[in-house]
Amino acid sequence: MLGLAALLGACVAQPSPTASSFSAEEAAVIRKPGTGVIVGHAFRTRSKGQVVNAAGEVVRLIPATAYARERFNRVFGKTKFLPHWRYPNEQVDPRYAELTRTTKTAANGRFSFDKVAPGSYFVSTQVIWGEEDQVFREGGTVYDEVTLTGKETEPVEVILSGH
Repeated sequence: MLGLAALLGACVAQPSPTASSFSAEEAAVIRKPGTGVIVGHAFRTRSKGQVVNAAGEVVRLIPATAYARERFNRVFGKTKFLPHWRYPNEQVDPRYAELTRTTKTAANGRFSFDKVAPGSYFVSTQVIWGEEDQVFREGGTVYDEVTLTGKETEPVEVILSGH
């Protein structure tokens, strides 16, 4: 029995620590004033075509630093969706969370960030559905990357659907 437990434990992929150190200087772009506007819509489409909006969810604007890129690559791999039950419970540098911006989605899954400085960013949120008292709910985390050059005259739109 103990051997079976050890074998099963070895099958679970453990996330490796991030090799890049967090650079507060690199992430400080999030605090710089800018004129950019990012607008978006966060949703998932269920298997039968029903659209589920990310209603009232926190959306994060994360500077695409070397640390963040490595973390997103490790956590998401080649996808832009991660089922909520697979999201790793790992320690990250506390400054990583501090040097982000957040907003909330409206009931229709729409959100916006204004006064964004030029740079590359990850935009991420959750789309979860099912009864709140259910042990296993559906959905997960979606993200995309957006780059602002500082020359935009219109808002930059991002769709967070996991595709």
